[in-house]
Amino acid sequence: MISNVAVIVMDGVEPFELGVACEAWAVDRSEMGLPTFDLAVCAARPGTVRTGAGFGIQVEHGLERVAAADLVVVPAVKGHPDPPADVLDALRAAHSRGARVMSVCTGAFALAAAGLLDGRRCTTHWMYTDELAAAYPAAEVVPEVLYVDDDLVLTSAGTAAGIDASLYLWREEFGAAAANLVARRMVVPPQREGGQAQFIQSAVPSCDTETLGPVLTWIVEHLDSELAVEQLAARSTMSPRTFARRFRAETGTTPHAWIVAQRVHRAEQLLEETDRSVDQIAADVGFGNAAALRHHLGRVRGLSPQQYRRRFRRTEPLAVGATARA
Repeated sequence: MISNVAVIVMDGVEPFELGVACEAWAVDRSEMGLPTFDLAVCAARPGTVRTGAGFGIQVEHGLERVAAADLVVVPAVKGHPDPPADVLDALRAAHSRGARVMSVCTGAFALAAAGLLDGRRCTTHWMYTDELAAAYPAAEVVPEVLYVDDDLVLTSAGTAAGIDASLYLWREEFGAAAANLVARRMVVPPQREGGQAQFIQSAVPSCDTETLGPVLTWIVEHLDSELAVEQLAARSTMSPRTFARRFRAETGTTPHAWIVAQRVHRAEQLLEETDRSVDQIAADVGFGNAAALRHHLGRVRGLSPQQYRRRFRRTEPLAVGATARA
């Protein structure tokens, strides 16, 4: 369980990516019933570290602080130069003793230089995936995803994907309800569907029809219903073919995959927060039977419903006045 976090910064560290790590792991959310963490920003040489934006930050901790961390985060560095040898040694040692190691954006290049991506699936900002693959052919670079978790090594794609990866880690460590509360506090979605492939050709997809926001909300509120594409298309006043194309443009995935993901999220919440049987929960979220729920939850989380409930079951309320939506 994560309780101690070290963020390694180097000259040229990008402020936003550093801020993502601090927002995810340094903010005190104890009033919401969430855990707090001992976070330290570290550098090979304590003192002033220049950021990629040109201003300096004062760093008090050296790399010895990394040795105590359960999670080591490496934010992006402008130009992603090779890290100092002692930074590489600290990353290798952290992973060897079982700590999680996470990169934000082009921080993946530091993990690759340490050999931590050899033989592992990984990602980085879409602008640099080809460069990462060419420089480190032993790494299996996956360009179209927002983050990849492979054997305690978590890499995230460009910039804000560090938020997605952090929320994923919150979910893995503390459950769906906790991750949803953190997302609410950040005012971001608990989990974005699709991947960064939708951003590669153009930053903003062309929009010549109404947003799918209303029908997405309707889907989440009616997960126990039959949700055929034809029915959803009719609600959106589109043909099924146009609806499917529009859906992928806005969400980065298919209607079926998006609905399955929402059903899994809702099932996780019910497993954590209620005593309903697995069969009841499967019916509540639209999977129909326990076997289907076991299949989809196992595919996504690697756990059966019973295992998930034992691991993440809440014994106390989240917080007064707080609710979590999957």
